Amino acid sequence: MKRGIFAATVAALALGGAEAIACTSLIATPGATANGSSMITYAADSHVLYGELYNQPSADHSEGAVRQVIEWDTHRHLGEIPEVAHTYATIGNMNEHGLTIAESTWGGRPELEGTGTIDYGSLIYITLQRAKTAREAITVMTDLVDKYGYASSGESFSIADPNEVWVMELIGKGKTDKGAVWVARRVPDGYISGHANHSRIHKFPLNDPNTLYSKDVIEFARKQGYFSGKDSDFSFSRAYAEYDMGALRGCDGRVWAFFNKYAPQGTMEAYLPWILRGEGDELPLWVKPAKPLTATDLKWMMRDHFEDTPLDMTKDVGAGAFAVPYRWRPLTYKVDGVEYTHERAIATQQTGFSFVAEMNKNRHDAMKGILWFGTDDANTCVYLPVFNSTPAAPYQLQHGNGDMLTLSWDSNFWVNNYVANQAYNRYSQMIPDIRKVQKGLEDGIDEAVAKAEKEILGKTYADAQSSLAAITNHWTAKATGDYKALGDFLLVKFMDGNIKKQNEDGTFMRTAEGDCASPVFGGYDDRYYRSISNEQGDRLKVVEIK
Repeated sequence: MKRGIFAATVAALALGGAEAIACTSLIATPGATANGSSMITYAADSHVLYGELYNQPSADHSEGAVRQVIEWDTHRHLGEIPEVAHTYATIGNMNEHGLTIAESTWGGRPELEGTGTIDYGSLIYITLQRAKTAREAITVMTDLVDKYGYASSGESFSIADPNEVWVMELIGKGKTDKGAVWVARRVPDGYISGHANHSRIHKFPLNDPNTLYSKDVIEFARKQGYFSGKDSDFSFSRAYAEYDMGALRGCDGRVWAFFNKYAPQGTMEAYLPWILRGEGDELPLWVKPAKPLTATDLKWMMRDHFEDTPLDMTKDVGAGAFAVPYRWRPLTYKVDGVEYTHERAIATQQTGFSFVAEMNKNRHDAMKGILWFGTDDANTCVYLPVFNSTPAAPYQLQHGNGDMLTLSWDSNFWVNNYVANQAYNRYSQMIPDIRKVQKGLEDGIDEAVAKAEKEILGKTYADAQSSLAAITNHWTAKATGDYKALGDFLLVKFMDGNIKKQNEDGTFMRTAEGDCASPVFGGYDDRYYRSISNEQGDRLKVVEIK
């Protein structure tokens, strides 16, 4: 989505505007995962995006049928294009064949903002309806922008099927040419990659079947005055993206956190100068992990706040008395005329929805794609099992069940917000209770999905689809109900700054007369008290009255 970073958007951030929105996509190839799955993640971060699961059934179209193109971010009508004879079913950012596409916007040179018919969101969802594989998707996407023009700014896409994952970066040519220039690279098997609102493709081989690019990607940069060296030295990112602290610390920093957690210990420390000051070697497009990753690893990576790194958001005074790993917008601020920044972690409060997509060719066709789907903040959500064969979004995730201005207690998005927004105030005290419920649900879901994988072997597609849809519907309803109960529990337990005592069975402790037992006064942490005493000196000091 449109980015909420420093690069070319400092003014928007300072104002905390609606356009300050952003995304993160992490990647693991089949050879880098424990079960041989391709995996990509996505966090649709926006202050105004409602968390829901998009769904489009397969369809046959008559000759001459057209498709209306509506811009994803603004809902503005951009035009129409001819429809194809048959479109595939999609559920979220995955289609019935297990093809999945994620994105992150990096904007780039403002004069190259596209003026065509296909915006980046439409490019994703039209392609999901028309392509079966990642390579086919690249062809469909580039043909669409070549024929009908590109309507957005610089964009990175993760494009994955059960066999391989590609990163494609694309930017328009400005007002005089509706087309686009682009580069796509296949992530080598056994490696992990990622992007988070900054262009990540630098130099690339010019004669490699695993690297594709528009024929004029270098020529156009020369024509525009963005590049003047040898073709072999051409960097797509350097030519078309913009560089400042936000692009590196605020965007590459998220990818660095992923690499730092899973690359061999200590190897990513060398790239901290790049992240913090733009010095030294640029962050690589991919690295080899020290161990195979699981879908659970990717889920927890989407919950990252730079914990246990030099950028740990729970350690500075901004975390307050309860180690809160969140910072409210605006992201940048000034003190005595000097500008400072909060960190920009993968997990953030304004996420509309996120997912971990897991594609495996060895599973039944009805579940070769699993979209682990969550609404609101990835840190506190429950990732729900949605399959490539899922025929429709469960009611709790459906469009029309509440919206950003209409609370619905049947909406997964709203109950997740009910829980998360209480924790933002007293994070260290509340997060253990949240983790207990969250882990219990996700463990139960994992067991149910593993059991289903075995039970549907040999079943027809229709029978397998029915069984899997029942799992999706059951766990979505259960997680939504359990989180509403969790939110109620948190409100009761932590009311008025106190912490009510509990019995071993989890019930609240009462007196012999049945009244509420005296609560624990949780207070604040030592740093909070020291900050007050250091600032106020003797003003609040307890003195002996004689």
